[in-house]
Amino acid sequence: MSFATKTAAFFSTINPSSTTKLIIFLVLVVIWLLNLRIFYKVKNQAAFITIGMGGLFILMMIFLRPIATMPLARIVAALAGLFGRVTGFFSAFFKYGIIFVETAGGSMTLQIDFECSGIIEIMVYIAILAFFRVYTVSERAILSAVGVIYIIIANALRIIIIATMIHFGGEQMYYIAHTYIGRIFFYAATVILYFYVFTKSQVVRMKVGSFSYDKEKTETPKEGETQDEEKKEDK
Repeated sequence: MSFATKTAAFFSTINPSSTTKLIIFLVLVVIWLLNLRIFYKVKNQAAFITIGMGGLFILMMIFLRPIATMPLARIVAALAGLFGRVTGFFSAFFKYGIIFVETAGGSMTLQIDFECSGIIEIMVYIAILAFFRVYTVSERAILSAVGVIYIIIANALRIIIIATMIHFGGEQMYYIAHTYIGRIFFYAATVILYFYVFTKSQVVRMKVGSFSYDKEKTETPKEGETQDEEKKEDK
């Protein structure tokens, strides 16, 4: 179980009243913003980014996860259900976030909970991108929307792979499909997203001295200009 999953499981046990939750939210936000301001003023970029990402993730985990998990599970179930309806391999009861898989030996029900909904991966992605200073604010907003859609579709494809393998291989295929094949596919899809959004953009926009990788074309002096410069050097 990953650290993010363990954190989610811990915060899932917290169920305060609405008023208490609002007070806790405001207190945590104020503490978070004060810490960000302090590290920004002292120009400690490492601490600023770390506190920013970690704090935003924890805030979303406490206050956004309970609200967004079920709607997200329904969306994933509905998207996967489109494939199941066309092929007849499985059926989706998206209102409850459930996939009903038909197999040769019977049937199997898959419940899309918060771990399978992709909410943790989405919150981690948003938390990192929010403090990834390579992009402008508008670029980060656009990439946040694109990344969320990408993760939802990738997760739906993961569910399709798992359900399809169970349909053909039976219930005994569940462990392999869920633990290995589906997880490897989803992690690979996430790595691709992170590469293009974070790694590649960082390299492309990196500047070394007066040289910048984001210049598509390097200006070269024309032939006449080169000859003029050579004449000046001869003089």
